[in-house]
Amino acid sequence: MYDQSCWQAVLARDIHADGTFVFAVRSTGIYCRPSCPARRPQREQVVFFPVPEAAEIAGFRACLRCKPREITPQVELVQHICRYIEANPEGQLTLAALSAQVSVSPHHLQRIFKRIMGITPRQYAEARRLGQLKAQLREGEAVTRALYDAGYSSSSRLYEQAPARFGMTPSVYRQGGKGMIINYTIVDCPLGRLLVAATERGICAVSLGDCDATLKAALSSEYPAAEIHFDENSLSHWVSALLSHLGSQQPYLDLPLDVQATAFQWRVWEELQTIPYGSTRSYSNIAQRLGHPKAARAVARSCAANPVALVIPCHRVVREDGSEGGYRWGMERTRLLLAQEWTIAESTSEVVKECRKKPPSI
Repeated sequence: MYDQSCWQAVLARDIHADGTFVFAVRSTGIYCRPSCPARRPQREQVVFFPVPEAAEIAGFRACLRCKPREITPQVELVQHICRYIEANPEGQLTLAALSAQVSVSPHHLQRIFKRIMGITPRQYAEARRLGQLKAQLREGEAVTRALYDAGYSSSSRLYEQAPARFGMTPSVYRQGGKGMIINYTIVDCPLGRLLVAATERGICAVSLGDCDATLKAALSSEYPAAEIHFDENSLSHWVSALLSHLGSQQPYLDLPLDVQATAFQWRVWEELQTIPYGSTRSYSNIAQRLGHPKAARAVARSCAANPVALVIPCHRVVREDGSEGGYRWGMERTRLLLAQEWTIAESTSEVVKECRKKPPSI
């Protein structure tokens, strides 16, 4: 259990874990602090030590990048702010109030905090509130009591944002999704079989495959406590939009979604939806656009977790060399989708060029 919790802290680059242990990499002979920004090694190469001295006795050398034997003033500043936010969920957490706690300017605090943590102090405070709220809801706490304990001043704003943050209302989340009603249908499409499933709020799954039973089993596994029904009629307008998209008749999809995601996954998925039809972006490019240039692997994991094919076009994200990345619904489908989009986009571009050459009619 100790190793498991340490590994999770390493994956999260958890600054709170700095000073509680170090991790060493057998293949490099280097040991680091948990928040080290360096690329993460394979789990089987990692061993944990409670103090730097223990790692050095075992023959490992200190990382020159994160300097695990040192706690820099900037790290101490950020740790102090994090502890203050956690201890004062209902307090004044404006940037001015936080900067006064460490006697630096708001601009300096914002810059240092975001460089070390990857998010702003406000985003950190919101993530802590939401994390506490989710934990209490999972333990069966009443929604009203949980939201006030988590530091929310009212329920209105939380409920307005609930579909985007939870994929369902807080009450349903507390019950593990029990009580959700999901309708689904499976139809033929140019890429095999297409499953579309939706709640009353929007589409919760779009899957591609070859076998209806496999697609249905995956949906049931994703929502084990939900009530799932086959219903082709209520989903016909969304199915038609997706089939038109696959038939190159509707390049852009703007369909309502009801999916579960972390804050980072939402940011990745929203960025994917801005990629133009017929274009691609690399994982590292997406990471840079999000302000986390070293988070290419996290972007790839978010793409792999995408539950709604086509609507969130994860097939448009490729490796740095331009080759296709992994695709949840098969690499051949990625190639077919991209080839079709490139062909249509190129044809459209040629038509536009020809129109521009023609003199305007009088």
